[in-house]
Amino acid sequence: MVDRTDIFVIGGGPAGLATAIAARLKGFDVVVADAAQPPIDKACGEGLMPDSIEALSRLGITIDARQSCAFRGIRFIGAGGAVAADFPRKPGVAVRRVRLHQILIDRAEELGVKLLWRTHVTGLGDIHARWIVGADGEHSRVRQWAGLDAVRRESLRYGFRRHYRVRSWTDFMEVYWGPGCQMYVTPVGHEEVCAAVLTRDPHQRLDAALRLFPELANRFENAPALSEERGAVTVMRRLQRVYRENTALIGDASGSVDAITGEGMGLGFRQALALADAIAANNLEHYQSAHRRLARRPAFMAQLMLTLDRFPRLRPPVLRTFRAKPAIFERLLAAHVGA
Repeated sequence: MVDRTDIFVIGGGPAGLATAIAARLKGFDVVVADAAQPPIDKACGEGLMPDSIEALSRLGITIDARQSCAFRGIRFIGAGGAVAADFPRKPGVAVRRVRLHQILIDRAEELGVKLLWRTHVTGLGDIHARWIVGADGEHSRVRQWAGLDAVRRESLRYGFRRHYRVRSWTDFMEVYWGPGCQMYVTPVGHEEVCAAVLTRDPHQRLDAALRLFPELANRFENAPALSEERGAVTVMRRLQRVYRENTALIGDASGSVDAITGEGMGLGFRQALALADAIAANNLEHYQSAHRRLARRPAFMAQLMLTLDRFPRLRPPVLRTFRAKPAIFERLLAAHVGA
């Protein structure tokens, strides 16, 4: 496939490209292979929390304000009222997934990463590399090939996303809580809004979900759709191990948190930095420890938020408490972004 290289990354999504960039910054030769051809899109809420932006800056990446939209914090809306809080230090940034993917590609190419698009990897035996990284997503073949499929915990839901041409009415990422689902609304441009639904019902789609939120449905009424509806599975998965011998997993291949946290990509960026450190130290056990530590906060916050999803009677009193004592919501948001 290629001459021998230091690190061979299977999967050219955000986590795989972040790994390649972090490794090149350590001086390693890196090859990335992916069966797809950019731009690679995926159903995603498209909001990057402040800690995700900080991780990107450590990779030498700054997102141009002309290609993105800043949001100041999070607003919850549901039975019991609405409550909002600002991020404690810096804003988050919303950016179209395909735009972010191109930014990562450009940075990888700038650093000299070899990118093999439309390249199918069929096993680990023919890869001539000191280290192999599986960044090939939820249904990772690398995870299977390396014998790392053992799961400690797993649950799944479904997400669907579409973009609309509509003037933004908020500088928050808004989360609408409804029966059996949540709607995420994120401005990704001055007149471009991403709407996403997270649900346990595999048959529910955006149009049906919007009818559960009349105020939101009115905002999107007659608004032109800028993208096709795209769906994905969102999984809470914790693996027993994330490496074996010279093969390590990263991003969704290595386990994941529910998309309700908005931390999927940011977690992958932080894992990439930790994996590059571990490879530089020639000790993947360091990565195993760092991976467990990095997942702890998003997993805890996901469990808290999914409790509100599973027990809808809790939501009105919880939202009323947040409205009466906004400092509680502010502290939770600060903890969520690691402040």
